Amino acid sequence: MLGIDARAARYTWTAAFILLFLCLLYLMRSTLFVFVVALLFAYLLAPLVNVIDRFLPGRRTRTLALALAYVIFLAIVFIAATQIGSRVVEQANSLAKSMPALLEKYQQATPSAPPAVNSFKADLLRKVREQLNKSSGDILASIPKAGAKILAVASNLVFVIVIPILGFFFLKDGRALRQHFLELIEDRPWRNEIDEFLADVNLLLAHYMRAILMLSLATFTAYSIFFAILGIPYSFLLAALAATLEFIPMIGPLTAGSTIVLVTAVSGGPVVSALVFLVVYRVFQDYVLAPLLMRAGMELHPLFVLFGVFAGAEIAGIPGAFLSVPTLALLRIMYRRGRALHTAAGHVRREVVRTP
Repeated sequence: MLGIDARAARYTWTAAFILLFLCLLYLMRSTLFVFVVALLFAYLLAPLVNVIDRFLPGRRTRTLALALAYVIFLAIVFIAATQIGSRVVEQANSLAKSMPALLEKYQQATPSAPPAVNSFKADLLRKVREQLNKSSGDILASIPKAGAKILAVASNLVFVIVIPILGFFFLKDGRALRQHFLELIEDRPWRNEIDEFLADVNLLLAHYMRAILMLSLATFTAYSIFFAILGIPYSFLLAALAATLEFIPMIGPLTAGSTIVLVTAVSGGPVVSALVFLVVYRVFQDYVLAPLLMRAGMELHPLFVLFGVFAGAEIAGIPGAFLSVPTLALLRIMYRRGRALHTAAGHVRREVVRTP
């Protein structure tokens, strides 16, 4: 009567609701990130919980298996912090103290080297010094805000306690929460489709977290052993840096490799051997180890991975870069599911048309 199209109005309200929902998600991004990290932490501990639960006798809840898994996890973290973390901190302090002398020594021209090499060393040293001076200036400029920064860090330390607690509830009640969510959907075909979608997401996150942890451990083990054999200085520090940056796809390993080559060159280590090792190990990991660990569901073109990492870092910084690959893989699952539903609906329509 008023000239309003009911279908257009419904689409408009749906679009407005989706935009409002996305705005709310953006406003709650910090809280959502904590819950996502807790969920990924739960997927990280799930294999250990399942193994312990399988060996415990009798019918019971998973609480005892969860408690034992947390005790084992804390013991591993404590051992790693005391045995590896102390050496990493010691080498980091040593590198920070010796860096000025190393730069002065590296600045000296090598008589046997071609002029182009000495020129490259001088340019590289100049850029490193400029970056160090810029970083020092930024640190001095931020001293008045140190109190606020300390308070912010202290508040973020609460997440170290909150994330394991949330992960405990995800591990304990995850299946029940999934079943309660499915019961809210009355349409049975849609319920089955969402159930299959959640199963795909569960498999994806489980494979991704286990794979990224194994890749990080493999990187630390290979780098520390090889650097120790070659006598590369600060081997534990460089191996720990490379293992940590494995959690940021593509950009992280590239940054770690550049830092390792630079520190090795300045320290007078075997640069060529380190560079050859980095290239060989990267080829082995990208084409052998990573496909073996990632399995199905994570086949993403490097261009999409790069786009996701840069876009995630621009939107949410390091957390966005860390979550970029699972987010892209999740969108890939949604696209494949939607495409399969559209194809199935098209077949049904054609069959109905053909039926006399």
